[in-house]
Amino acid sequence: MAEVSLRGIRKSYGNLEVVHGVDLDIASGEFVVFVGPSGCGKSTLLRMIAGLEPISGGEISIGGRVVNDVPSPQRGIAMVFQSYALYPHMSVYDNMAFGLKLAKTPKEEVDTRVREAARILQIEDYLDRMPKALSGGQRQRVAIGRAIVRNPQVFLFDEPLSNLDASLRAQTRIEIAKLHETLDATMIYVTHDQVEAMTLADRIVVLNAGRIEQVGTPLELYRNPVNTFVAGFIANQRMNFLDVTLDANRMLTNSPKLRQLIEGRAGVRTIGIRPEHVTLASPERADLTGTLAVIEQFGEYALAYVEIGTGDLMTIKLDGAPDLQLHQPIHMAIPSEALHLFDEAGRALR
Repeated sequence: MAEVSLRGIRKSYGNLEVVHGVDLDIASGEFVVFVGPSGCGKSTLLRMIAGLEPISGGEISIGGRVVNDVPSPQRGIAMVFQSYALYPHMSVYDNMAFGLKLAKTPKEEVDTRVREAARILQIEDYLDRMPKALSGGQRQRVAIGRAIVRNPQVFLFDEPLSNLDASLRAQTRIEIAKLHETLDATMIYVTHDQVEAMTLADRIVVLNAGRIEQVGTPLELYRNPVNTFVAGFIANQRMNFLDVTLDANRMLTNSPKLRQLIEGRAGVRTIGIRPEHVTLASPERADLTGTLAVIEQFGEYALAYVEIGTGDLMTIKLDGAPDLQLHQPIHMAIPSEALHLFDEAGRALR
């Protein structure tokens, strides 16, 4: 295990700067997830930590040692990629042992490390198989095992589950969480999947256009996003955003409760409310009313998309299979304590 520290990390390609002065401290044994949209710089940042991408400015230290000029194999890290990158002509055992053999590790130690990693990952029965005889999930476990046998200070994962189908992703996600608990290792994990981030991370780093927007535990980011970007990105269903204009013909005109709340707060330009916090109400108790435009049934829950008269759509997450008809009026209750308020720049108002 080792702590990782980033100070003023920058990355440029010619005159184009894609990572802008990132500062971050990752504690020893912590599981940190980098999350953000495509092109936000999360994989580039991971590759700079790994030494696969040179930095343009700043300082990276691993275990208290500055590694800016240290080659990747000497940084004490192991990386698991999106592609399994297994040697097709080698058995599972030989794939996992290959790096150790290159490092001239004694044969007995190689065997001990490979078999222990196989035990942890529950692939002991596959050691004699070739990669083509494995499922996608099994191949990914072999790739993770190849990292484990190196006894690294830090594990780096670059979207390791993106090639798996939904059921295998869920299963392997659980296995990675258990692996972190078993090894008590420092892990840095890159994904664009909010579910992976929320379920795996001790802390999440939300990146946008090469900058850190917010760092915090999953619940901190869910409950207290610092701006509309984080609020809209974190969680399975995107937060509803309603523009605030108290002049005529805007959405607040048919919501006295919301109107009263906003009139009492200076600088509010956007209201945010998560779909799971909106509930159906009787007409006389409704805070907002609209028309059902679309409903998606998922069995255990449904997502209702309600047009509120200004062209905006409100998403509501409802338990079970509600008996609703398209184009019917939908009366919504919105608890004041669940509202998020943002200023003109999209920053949260506390």
